[in-house]
Amino acid sequence: MRCLSLTKRASLKLASMLLLAAFAVPSFAQDAPALKIAVIDMAGALFNSDRAKAVDAQIEQETAEDKAKLNSIQEQAKAINDRVTADAAVMSDEEKRKAQTDLQDLSVQYQTVGERVNALLEQRRQEFQQQHTQALIQAIQQVIEEGQYTMVIRAEAALHFDNAYNITARVTEKLNQIP
Repeated sequence: MRCLSLTKRASLKLASMLLLAAFAVPSFAQDAPALKIAVIDMAGALFNSDRAKAVDAQIEQETAEDKAKLNSIQEQAKAINDRVTADAAVMSDEEKRKAQTDLQDLSVQYQTVGERVNALLEQRRQEFQQQHTQALIQAIQQVIEEGQYTMVIRAEAALHFDNAYNITARVTEKLNQIP
C-alpha cells in the first residue's frame, strides 16, 4: 500500500511539473525575439547575375571555334557510321577496319577538344567565383539587413523549404546594383 502511495505522489508531482512547464514555455517564447529565416542558393545568385551573363557571352565567343570543331567531328562520325550501316554487306574487311579506325580517331579528337572546352569553362567559373565572392557577400549582407533576417541557410543544406523563404533573386538584384 505504501508503494502505491509513493507512485501516486510521484505521478502527481510529475503531472504538476508538466503542467507548470506547459504554462512556462509560452511565456519564455513570448520574450524571445521572432525568428526570421531565409534560404539562399549562393551559386544561383552569383551565376544568374548580369556579371555572370557577360562572362558567359565572352566564353561563348572564345569557345565558338572549338564548339564548331566538335560539331564537325560529330557530323564526320555520323557520316562514317551511316555509311558502314548502309554498306556493311558490300564493304570489304579493309574498308570496315578503315572506318573503325577513322571512328576511333574522331572519338579521340572529340574527347581532346571537349576536355579543352570543359577545362576552360571550369577555369573561368572558378576565376569568376573568386573575383566576385566579396560582392556576393556584400549583396547578401544588404539583403539580410533590409529584411532583418535572424537566420540564413544555404539552400543546399535545406531538405525542403517554401519558396517564400528564398532570397536568392533579391541577392542577385543587389549584386547587379553593386559596381
